[in-house]
Amino acid sequence: MTDKEQKQAAKSFAEFWKNKGYEKGQSQTYWLQLLNQVLGIEKPEEFIEFEDQVHIDKNTGFIDGYIPSTKILIEQKSIDKDLRKGIRQSDGSLLNPFQQAKKYITELPLSRHPKYVITCNFKSFLIYNMENPNGEPEEILLENLEKEYYRLSFIVDSENEHLKKEMEVSIKAGDLVGELYELFLKQYQEPDSVESLKSLNKLCVRLVFCLYAEDAGLFGRKNIFHDFLSKFDVVQIRTKLIELFHVLDTPIDKRDKYLEDDLAQFPYVNGGLFADENIEIPRFTEEIKKLLLSKASDDFDWSEISPTIFGAVFESTLNPETRRSGGMHYTSIENIHKVIDPLFLDDLKKELEEIKQYKNDKTRNDKLREFQNKLASLKFLDPACGSGNFLTETYISIRKLENEVIELINQGQIVLETGNLIKVKIHQFYGIEINDFAVTVAKTALWIAESQMMKKTEEIIHMNIDFLPLKAYANIIEENALRIDWNDVIDKNELNYIMGNPPFIGMKEMTNSNKEDMKLVIPIKKFKQMDYVACWYFKAAEYMKNTNIISAFVSSNSIVQGEQALTIWEPLLLKYKLNICFAYRTFIWGSEASVKAHVHCVIVGFTYKNNQYKTIFEGDKIKHCTNINQYLAPANSIFINKVGNPICNVINMTKGAQLIDGGNFIINNENEYYEIIKNEPNIQPYIRRYYNAHDLINNAAPVYVLYLENCSPDIIRNSKFIKSRVEKVYEYRANNDSPSTNILKDTPTKYFQSQVPNGKSIVVPVVSSINRRYIPICFMPEGMVYTNALFFIDNANIYTFGIITSNVHMAWTRTVCGRLKSDYRYSNTMAYNTFPWPTPTDEQKGKIEKTAQMILDARAKYPNSSLADLYDELTMPVELRKAHQENDKAVMEAYGFDWKHMSESDCVAELMKMYEELINKE
Repeated sequence: MTDKEQKQAAKSFAEFWKNKGYEKGQSQTYWLQLLNQVLGIEKPEEFIEFEDQVHIDKNTGFIDGYIPSTKILIEQKSIDKDLRKGIRQSDGSLLNPFQQAKKYITELPLSRHPKYVITCNFKSFLIYNMENPNGEPEEILLENLEKEYYRLSFIVDSENEHLKKEMEVSIKAGDLVGELYELFLKQYQEPDSVESLKSLNKLCVRLVFCLYAEDAGLFGRKNIFHDFLSKFDVVQIRTKLIELFHVLDTPIDKRDKYLEDDLAQFPYVNGGLFADENIEIPRFTEEIKKLLLSKASDDFDWSEISPTIFGAVFESTLNPETRRSGGMHYTSIENIHKVIDPLFLDDLKKELEEIKQYKNDKTRNDKLREFQNKLASLKFLDPACGSGNFLTETYISIRKLENEVIELINQGQIVLETGNLIKVKIHQFYGIEINDFAVTVAKTALWIAESQMMKKTEEIIHMNIDFLPLKAYANIIEENALRIDWNDVIDKNELNYIMGNPPFIGMKEMTNSNKEDMKLVIPIKKFKQMDYVACWYFKAAEYMKNTNIISAFVSSNSIVQGEQALTIWEPLLLKYKLNICFAYRTFIWGSEASVKAHVHCVIVGFTYKNNQYKTIFEGDKIKHCTNINQYLAPANSIFINKVGNPICNVINMTKGAQLIDGGNFIINNENEYYEIIKNEPNIQPYIRRYYNAHDLINNAAPVYVLYLENCSPDIIRNSKFIKSRVEKVYEYRANNDSPSTNILKDTPTKYFQSQVPNGKSIVVPVVSSINRRYIPICFMPEGMVYTNALFFIDNANIYTFGIITSNVHMAWTRTVCGRLKSDYRYSNTMAYNTFPWPTPTDEQKGKIEKTAQMILDARAKYPNSSLADLYDELTMPVELRKAHQENDKAVMEAYGFDWKHMSESDCVAELMKMYEELINKE
C-alpha cells in the first residue's frame, strides 16, 4: 500500500472498531483485520498465532496472540478494561495485562521470548520494549490511528526479510574469511610479524573483492575468478594469483600485448586495491584451495552481502585486537539509522515527498533535478570511521533517494546516455581512522556499496553502466583523528554533517596515549574526569565554529550523567554555545555480534545553529521541545553540582562507616558471635549487626562488628575478647606503611569514619543493578552499623522512605548520578541533597505514608526472599509491584504530576524547574 492508502485503511479500521471490543468474542477478528487491512499482511492467519497454552503453577493460561517472525506477544482485554490497572486472576492475585504477559513469558522457551509486548483493549495499544521492560510503554490510541498507523509497522517488519538475509549472508561471509585467515596464517614463515599480518590482511581484502566481483558481474561473467584459479595445481596458484593481481592493477592499454587470454579477460580495477606493494603471499595448500574455490566461491554468493554489515564483520574478523576479544562485532543498520535519520535523512525524505506532490510534470521534474543536485552536493565526515559502516549506510541511503529521483524523472523509459545520470559519488564521504586495515576495509565496503547501488540504477533505466575501473578514492585517511586538523581532510566550509560512533573508553581504562590525546584536545583542567569520547565532542566543536555543520555521535550514557554532565557540557553549552538539536535518551546499543556487547548509550546531535524546536527520542516516543539540556531532558541547561547539605529542609543522608581495622573489629559469622556472648554476656551491647551493600541486598548470613563508641575503658580492659581485638587493631594501624592509617593507632577503639545511626534508618546501596526499576532501599531498625558502600538517613520516618523509593526519585537518580559500568552509582551529594522535595498537603502526606508502609508489608510476606529476589523484574511479587505503583502515584500526586501520561524525561524536566527555583531563592 502507498502511504495514502494505508492512512485511509487505518481511518476505516478505527471507525469500524470505535466503541466495540469484547475480549473473548472479537479479539481474533480485530487483530486479523488490523494485520490485513492496515499493515498489509496478505495471509494474517498464517502470520499470527492465537491461544497458545502456557502452564503456570498447575494452571493453564492462554496467550491471546503471538507473532513468531517479529517476536511480539499480545495480551488483549475488553474495551472496558484499564490496561494500567490490576485485573483479578483465577488465583486471586491482581495483575495488569503487562504483568500477566510477563508471567507467561517466564514459561516460554528463550527462543520465543518476545521483543515487544502489546497490551490492547480495542481502543488503546500499550507497547512495551522488552529490552527495557522497566521503561514506560508507548501508547497509541485507536482514535489517532489514521495519523499514527506507521508507529505499528514494527509488528510486521522483522527488519525486512531482505535485510535479515543480508545480515545472515554477511556473517557467513565473515566466517569464511576467518577460516581463510587462519589457514593462510599457518603458511607464513613469520606469522607473528607486523609485516606478515599486514600482508595477510591485504591478501584477504583482495580475495574478497575478487569473490564479490565475479558474483556481482563486475569481472564480466560469473565464476571467472573461480575458473581461472581452478585450472592450476596447488603449487601454481600462488604464482598465478600474483600475476592476476598485477593484471588487475594495470590499465588495458598498458598491458603486455602477448598476455595470456585467461589473464587478459580480467578488467582494470584501479583504486589502489591491487597496487604492487610489498605484499607477502604465502604458499597455498590443498585445504586452502578447496576452501577458496569450493566453499567461498562455488557454494556462496557474495553479491548478496550488505557492505554496511560486512565491512565491520570483515574488519572484526581480521583485526587481531577484535579477534582476541572473541566474536565479531558490528553496529546494526537499525542503530546507524538512529543517528543518520534525525541528522539529515528524515528531512531529505520529507523534502522528496513534498516534491512528489507537484502536479505539473515540468515543475516536478525541475524540482527533482534540483533535489538530485542537492544530494550530490552534500558532504559527510566520520572522524572515527572504523570499517566505514556509518559512511557506507549513509551512501546507500542517499543513493536510494537518488534512484527514486531517477525513476520518477524517467518513468520506466530506457536511458541511452548514462554518463551523468548518477551524480551522488563516494567522493562525498570522508573518514578518519587510526587503523590501517580498517581504512582499507572501509574503502572496499564503499566500492561494494557503489556497485550494488549502480545495479539498482541499471534496473530502473534498463541499461548497463560501467562500474570498473574504480575511481581513485582517497577520502578515508589513516590518522589519529585527535591529532590532525580536520580541515586537512575536508575544509569545514564544504562540510554538511559529522557523524559516528567514537571509541567507548572510560576514564579508568584509558592508555597513556589516550590521555595525551585528551590533553591536546580538551582545553580545560578537568579533562581527566571525562570519558575518551569527550575528545570528539570538543574537537568537533572547535572545527564547527562559524559553520552550519550538524554533528551526531553515539556515546556511552555516562557523558550525560553525574559529574561528566557538568565537566563536558558546561563548557560546550556555555562557552562554545553549542545547541543540542536532537537526542536519543539511554537505550541499549546492541552490537550485532556472535558475542554481543551491550552498552547503554545515548545519541547526541549538536550544532551552532539554534533551531526553534529540538527533538528527544525516548524508546518509540518522540518529544519536541525548545531546549535539550546536558541530561538530555526537555529543560533549561541547569548545571547541578554536588552540595554538602540538602537543598530542601529534610534529614541529612550520611555514608556508612569506614573501619580501617585490618578486619579486627569484625565477627564474621553467627556461631562466633554466640560463642563470644556466651562467654562474655556483658559485652553484647557493644556488638552490632554489620552490613555491606551485597549482604544487605542478598540477605547474606549475618556478620557482626564491635562498636565501642560508648564503651567505657574499664569494660574494654576487663573484656578478654574486646581487649584482644583492640590490641590487634592497634598493631595493624601502628605497623601500616600508610601515614594516614598509622596515625589512627592512637585511637584503636574508634573507626576511621564512625558514621553510625542512633535510631531507625533508611539505607541506600551506593551501587545497584541497572536492571532493577527501583533501587532496593531499606527501612532498618536501630542498632546497626553500615559500611561506606551504603548511605543511611538516621532517625528516619516512613514518609521519607516513601519519597526516596518512588519512581520520581529514581528518575532523578538515573539522571544526575554517575554510573559504575552501567549500574546506578548513588550519591548523597548529588541524588539526595540536590533532590527537590514536594510540599504535600496533610492528606497527600498521609497517603504516601500509607503506600510506603504497603511496600514494607509486601516485603514482609516473603521473609526468606532477599531484596535481590524481590526486585528482580521476573520474580517481583505482585503485591510488592502493586505497592510500588500505588506509592509512585501518591508521590506524583504530591508533586502535582500527571502520573498517567508523564514520561520519565518530562518528570525530570519538572524537577529541574523546581531545582532552579530552589537554588535561585538561595
